[in-house]
Amino acid sequence: MITKEIVIRIPDGLDARPVALLVQVASQYESSIYVESKNKRVNAKSIMGMMSMGIASGETVTVTADGPDEEAAIENIEKYLSSK
Repeated sequence: MITKEIVIRIPDGLDARPVALLVQVASQYESSIYVESKNKRVNAKSIMGMMSMGIASGETVTVTADGPDEEAAIENIEKYLSSK
């Protein structure tokens, strides 16, 4: 299991379109992937769960991946969330 804190750099934060793209990125991996913010933890592959988070640009989230491709999953999710 890998856990990493990531600062959201997407200008509008995680609203509808960025959440949909994040779910697409996360769904490419076999590993279980969770995003945690403000004491709320949701499956990164769940569009409704991620939409309920209301994460703004500049916020820090904790991403956890557990499975056979966890390193690649964390790396690519960080790359996506850290892009401007």
